[in-house]
Amino acid sequence: MTDVVLVTSSFLPRFGGVEEHVLNVARELRAQGVSVAIWAVDQSDVGAPSEVDGIVVRYLPCPLPARSPRAVLSFARRAPQALAEWRRAMRADSPRMLHVHCFGPNGVWASAVASMYRTPFVVTTHGETFGDADGVFQSSRLLPAALRRSLRRAAAVTACSRYAAHDLTSYGVDPADVVVIPNGIDLHEPAGAAPAGLPGRYVLGIGRLVDNKGMDLLVEAFAAASLPDDVGLVIAGDGPARRGLERLVGDLGIDDRTLFTGALERPQVVECMSRAELLVVASRAEAFGIAILEGWRAGLPVIATTHGGPPEFVTTGVDGLLVDPEDTVRLSAAITAVVDDPVLAHRLGDAGRVRAAGYSWKRVAGDYVEQYRRSGARSGS
Repeated sequence: MTDVVLVTSSFLPRFGGVEEHVLNVARELRAQGVSVAIWAVDQSDVGAPSEVDGIVVRYLPCPLPARSPRAVLSFARRAPQALAEWRRAMRADSPRMLHVHCFGPNGVWASAVASMYRTPFVVTTHGETFGDADGVFQSSRLLPAALRRSLRRAAAVTACSRYAAHDLTSYGVDPADVVVIPNGIDLHEPAGAAPAGLPGRYVLGIGRLVDNKGMDLLVEAFAAASLPDDVGLVIAGDGPARRGLERLVGDLGIDDRTLFTGALERPQVVECMSRAELLVVASRAEAFGIAILEGWRAGLPVIATTHGGPPEFVTTGVDGLLVDPEDTVRLSAAITAVVDDPVLAHRLGDAGRVRAAGYSWKRVAGDYVEQYRRSGARSGS
């Protein structure tokens, strides 16, 4: 019997905020004596592992119906086999608790199976209701309805920030009933090889290249900043917005000072952070902002967005600067101020390094264990 199965919208070999969160929580839960498995949506990825560090990983089909006749027929063909695979997973792992991370098709199926087997479940939102690059919760009728039902039935609901919790209001949840459990960070994550072509000095933006991450706002602010000629801009990550960003960089005449690294492996992220002058998180909406923790760990001064979760844990002028990234004039001035003032940069970076120590995965997993304990008691498990 498995104590907890983490049911995630995505997992390795893909790697982003949710994948990192689930992997580290699974490792730490096991370290705390909680038996754990991971179930993820089967996306037919080559190299998808069947286990990680001895933790079982299963990839399960999660078909959903759609409105077109063709889509309905496809769902009718696929659903029985999908249900059979979910049942096999339930028999194999016999979970006492299902914990849904980043609600999507994974949540729809997990909620249904939990109901079928009378298994308590927890739902954790990572900001998917407003931060999904494809706007699925705005375009779909099924997912919002399924989320509302699941939230009503969940033994507990958690969110990575109060901001993300508040967004659940439109799905029938009182934000006061949502437990905020922030993201964490590996304080001793090893560095690796540096991405090719890094300049000696640079301002860093890192994340998936989608509109919501505001990399275009960072590019515009950097182009307008009064910086020494030897300070470049590094955009680390990849995504559908990359071509537009490359055009913008050319239009602003800073292509010779800008490096697009593409997607990075985790050790490269650590090394890229360690060499930067400044980290800028310019998101139009940010559920939490795990990059801020990574910048803090590296002792970097951080400029963070006022839109979303960062104001809940960043104290402007103390361990970072909070700026509305859509005000690119102010963002540009903040970049200039930090690069021009080494005393300010070091003060912010040193304070951030101290703050990072409070966001260990041990703390995050311990907070989840407390929710499992309370949820099990409420459900009579």
